[in-house]
Amino acid sequence: MTTLSELWKSFHLLSDPQALSEQEKTFLLRLLSDEARLREQKRIEHLMRMSGIKRVKRLSDFDWTFNPKIPRDKIMEFVHTQWLKQPSNLVLIGPAGVGKTHLANALCYEAILQGHQTIFLSLFDLTAKLTKSKNLYSLIDYYAKIPILCLDELGYVVPTKEQADWIFQIFSKRTEVTTTLVTTNLVPSNWGKIFDTVTASAILDRLSMNGKFITFEGRSYRSKK
Repeated sequence: MTTLSELWKSFHLLSDPQALSEQEKTFLLRLLSDEARLREQKRIEHLMRMSGIKRVKRLSDFDWTFNPKIPRDKIMEFVHTQWLKQPSNLVLIGPAGVGKTHLANALCYEAILQGHQTIFLSLFDLTAKLTKSKNLYSLIDYYAKIPILCLDELGYVVPTKEQADWIFQIFSKRTEVTTTLVTTNLVPSNWGKIFDTVTASAILDRLSMNGKFITFEGRSYRSKK
């Protein structure tokens, strides 16, 4: 495929676009369109590599009929808000296997397709990365500034007091600035099981600002297999 630099060699002496022949205009428009698509494809591929998403999930792939108790209307209501343009929080609550991670993953993938930098990782992975970091404050700042951050599986790991303080700092810095998604098996009143009461209350307070909490019930999708 011809590149823009190669194209410039042919057209850089032209100061008036109207001087191009119809054939040259058609060629140029086609080439610029191809170049734009290629750049967008590379950008999405880069965002995917950086996101931590290991397996792409899509909203269109979700089987809503298997578990009619999943509040589809509430999920779609959030999807149709300005969550990619305005700071928003979404907490998906429910037992294992009901589709929380699938939907959170799908939302992150949609964000990437629209060009938004996104990070998707579990609480376990986040605490491990923070603990091993050689520059802790820079990493906290990095996660605080990511436009879309999804913290998956909150409730399966109990962080230390120090790790909980780091996680709180991330949530606090993100408040009313960026969008945060959380999946958890714990209702808010039980978050004191993984954080101390003060930290749990403070994190929930931050997530409640511009936030929506949606509870899932029903059978596990894994029982289909």
